[in-house]
Amino acid sequence: MTRIQANLFLLFSGAIWGAGFVAQSTAMDAIGPLWFIGLRFAIATLVALPLALLEKKQAATPLPRNAMRNFVFVGLALFGGAVTQQYGLLTTTVTNSGFLTGLYVVFVPVLTVVFLRRRPHWVIWPAALLAAFGIFLLSGGALSALTGGDMLTIVCALFWAVQLMLVGLFAPATGRPMLLSMTQFAVCAVAGCVLAGLFEPLSLDAINGALPQILYAGIFSSGIAFICQVVGQRYTTAPQAAIFLSSEALFAALFGVLLLGESITPVGYVGCAVIFLAMLAVELVPELTKKRREAAQAAV
Repeated sequence: MTRIQANLFLLFSGAIWGAGFVAQSTAMDAIGPLWFIGLRFAIATLVALPLALLEKKQAATPLPRNAMRNFVFVGLALFGGAVTQQYGLLTTTVTNSGFLTGLYVVFVPVLTVVFLRRRPHWVIWPAALLAAFGIFLLSGGALSALTGGDMLTIVCALFWAVQLMLVGLFAPATGRPMLLSMTQFAVCAVAGCVLAGLFEPLSLDAINGALPQILYAGIFSSGIAFICQVVGQRYTTAPQAAIFLSSEALFAALFGVLLLGESITPVGYVGCAVIFLAMLAVELVPELTKKRREAAQAAV
């Protein structure tokens, strides 16, 4: 695969995830948030199952002790993110949800220094302030304009950050990324269906009404996009991968405008750009400064 083809794979993943926000939003016209989460991740579990079985056959070492328990913790963090994001979409736009969810790129290093005592790259702190300013602009230049859904989506970004931090801790020690994916999907499916059975009604009409969105979120957002990401990142550089995968937020805004008729104020567009700049800075500046430092050392 050429680098151009790999980058197209990553761009395709961003487009799938961006459109996924539309599917998540429109699905709730027919079905409750918890049932959507439970059914979506049940399908995602089935998508990941054959990959996890193949991975098991090819594994050179047995699964470490306590690995499954750790994978369940990852799943609980993912479920927290899924719930807050889904409920947030009840009172916020697809565009806002896409960009605010992307704040996990800034939150991950902050949580790492707080809980793991690891010193982050210097760019984290200005990027965090930049992202906060972007949120202020996205709200229309008045914090009172932020809806409850926007606040839930910011909490969602924190859950995603915790999930990514846990994956960073547990995945390298096991070498079983597909099993981890399947387990976290299964945790979300079980938790979603159990809570939905307690708090939300369900009918065949509701399932049929949201079936296209459920299938899209389960098969494409959690299945094909993940595979494209894994394949694409084998043949491109980390900075390019960050740029193309961060396109998820831009595609969320694009599909929100094209498919749902949403609109963004001029100040809101500036806010989106500022948040996107903060996300890219967190990903790109450490890589660029690392290469510059390596080049200087090589010259000496």
